[in-house]
Amino acid sequence: MRIRDIGAILVVVTSFVTVLAGTVFAHHSFTAEFDQNKPIKLSGKVTEMKFSNPHSWIYIDVETDGKIVNWALETGAANALIRRGWKKTDLPAGTVLQVEGWQARNGSSTANLSTVTFTDGRRLFAGSSNESAPTK
Repeated sequence: MRIRDIGAILVVVTSFVTVLAGTVFAHHSFTAEFDQNKPIKLSGKVTEMKFSNPHSWIYIDVETDGKIVNWALETGAANALIRRGWKKTDLPAGTVLQVEGWQARNGSSTANLSTVTFTDGRRLFAGSSNESAPTK
């Protein structure tokens, strides 16, 4: 094999490894965005549910001091939710939920969810990226 061929192969391999490493490190850890010391418990009505990857999102309107605030609630990926018993039809707009999780570090109305409880008492785990979150 000639030196030029070996060099070309090394460039291709290096490029491939760099792309993969960038993808892996681009995904944030729980502690990068959410605060373990800011647990939240909210009750509100679903305005939207986005089943997606790498995270799904639930949006709920929460009334606080007479003002409605729309919270963005991060869950696990769509496939992780399905494995935990979720269905895409579980959260139509208007569904009332109680949720538990952890607020974003920046204090915004964003949180990472641990559990979702329906008014009938049914409870689903949200596939949180927090290592201490319950899974069952």
